Amino acid sequence: MSAIVPVYRIARPCQAGAASPSLASMLARIFPDRFVPVLLATILLASLLPVRGAAVPIAQGASTAAIVFLFFLNGVRLPRDEVLHGIRNWKLQGGAFLFCFGAMALLGLGAQLAAAPWLPATLALGFLFLGILPSTVQSATAASSLAGGNVAASVVAAALLNLTGVIASPLLFAALAGSAGAIHGEAALRIVAILLLPFVAGQFAQRWFRPWVLAHRGLATFMDRTAIAIAVYVAFSAAVVAGIWQLLDGREIGVVFALVAVLLALSFGGAWLFGRLLGLARADRITLLFSGAQKSIAVGAPLAATLFPPATAGMVLVPILVYHMAQLILSAWIAPVLNRAGQV
Repeated sequence: MSAIVPVYRIARPCQAGAASPSLASMLARIFPDRFVPVLLATILLASLLPVRGAAVPIAQGASTAAIVFLFFLNGVRLPRDEVLHGIRNWKLQGGAFLFCFGAMALLGLGAQLAAAPWLPATLALGFLFLGILPSTVQSATAASSLAGGNVAASVVAAALLNLTGVIASPLLFAALAGSAGAIHGEAALRIVAILLLPFVAGQFAQRWFRPWVLAHRGLATFMDRTAIAIAVYVAFSAAVVAGIWQLLDGREIGVVFALVAVLLALSFGGAWLFGRLLGLARADRITLLFSGAQKSIAVGAPLAATLFPPATAGMVLVPILVYHMAQLILSAWIAPVLNRAGQV
């Protein structure tokens, strides 16, 4: 298996005479993953300069094209042969599946019910939407690598969860959300046309494109993160135009952050305890921790844009945006701690 390149960057010592070395170190600690400030900048840009008027159809077309490209690229990148081989570790892969789509979906449903008295219904629904999403791919694998986990199994787990999530996440959301999650014919067709077909096409095109993607990991990562940023910008722009910042006050934003903090504690702590309950080896428990507890904005943003009207999609995305940024920071902090603990 080709080596995994961690997405987390450790700040290099500044050269003599470089300006503000302490600032660079501080930023590296606050934002261990470079995608965190990109998402923050995207939300800020959408808040200050949202897409309006005649530019909306153009922006939505660009967002759809970016989503199609993103899922094609994901299909190219996910290692189908390695997935089939890794299914043999049924205890780890089954545990990751049960925690990601079972325990996390129930945690999301619980968070939605807890948020209902305090938040607008659409925003509360975003916690359930967060819970049914699959795991991340690059960041879960990179965190497992840094923590001393089973990297090969992490690649397989992330691939399996994302392969399954393209179909399972919308169905699970529809089952748990009731009338609010009803998937009508048009939405189902959009899921197939914009998410599933490009993903399947990417799987079939692996023979020609995967060697190039593996040889240009940095460029491929830049392209898929750009596609995610476009989808988030367009969705959040519609929410801003619809008055999201007038609908939310400081108390409600505080509720979102508090619930995300609780979810992070329960998801990461629960995944670690679940691995122990299954009797997994330490390296496999680390893989289960990051594959089970992390959630993917790469699937969340396109799926929200497919399932919901633009203004609604932006509101639904708020919890997963906060959770995604927080999980990257938390994972980058705890991965070295797990690594050191495993070497004692």
